[in-house]
Amino acid sequence: MNTQINIKETLDWYIWAGVVETCADEVCLNSSSDNLQFSLSVPKQPLPVTPALEKSYIAPSPVKISPHLAAFDNIAKNARELCSKASSLPELRELVQQFDGCNLKKTAASTVFGDGSPQARVVLIGEAPGADEDRIGSPFVGKCGKLLDKMLAAININRADCYITNVLPWRPPGNRTPTDEEIAICLPFLKRQIELIKPDFLLLLGGIALKSLLDIPDSISRTRGKWLDYVIDEQKSAQVLATYHPSYLLRSPSQKAKVWSDLLRLQKKMNNEE
Repeated sequence: MNTQINIKETLDWYIWAGVVETCADEVCLNSSSDNLQFSLSVPKQPLPVTPALEKSYIAPSPVKISPHLAAFDNIAKNARELCSKASSLPELRELVQQFDGCNLKKTAASTVFGDGSPQARVVLIGEAPGADEDRIGSPFVGKCGKLLDKMLAAININRADCYITNVLPWRPPGNRTPTDEEIAICLPFLKRQIELIKPDFLLLLGGIALKSLLDIPDSISRTRGKWLDYVIDEQKSAQVLATYHPSYLLRSPSQKAKVWSDLLRLQKKMNNEE
């Protein structure tokens, strides 16, 4: 058989034989039988080797501390360290006046430190100085202060026998609510005042004072009138009573009856009648 097979005839024969696909590029001939034989074996070719995927270890990115947060931590730490150095209220007052770590000081006219007796049995704590307090430099001297004086006189407490202060020694611009950061920075000043005085009672005026000092999630309306405890140090604790701030009473006179009830409760407690 002529090895030079006509291509058309070969393809016709493939179709007649039922070939539907080829396994090689060439036809193999068997010279003894003159029959066509087809290579059914696939040429041995090395399979492409897929390189093994190397296990890559991506180191976790280091936790990045915000420069702002780091600065805040340093400021709060400095405030605590300063407070620990003060052994008296006059020393603490001077340290607070020299402290520049709170931005509120830049917009305030005065540093409003606490005022009153260093041996007071009761310490009254408000939120922050208002416009009159910022101008004069003393806590509770405006309309709120006059109302507070009447509140104390109604239960036979002389203001001069108390100690009155605020969570913040500087007025927030426009009397806005202080931020958590501002409270955290200034809170050591308040706590150190309490440590130096060691009062028997704390009267918290308003929700900011309550939340700042005791970190209680409940609102002032749910907490007022209830006796709480504040640990001053290992030897001393103070009994705490929260009530509405005088500024709130000026806006909502109908709430005065509730505050009057709280004040009577304080009076009875101080006179050992409750």
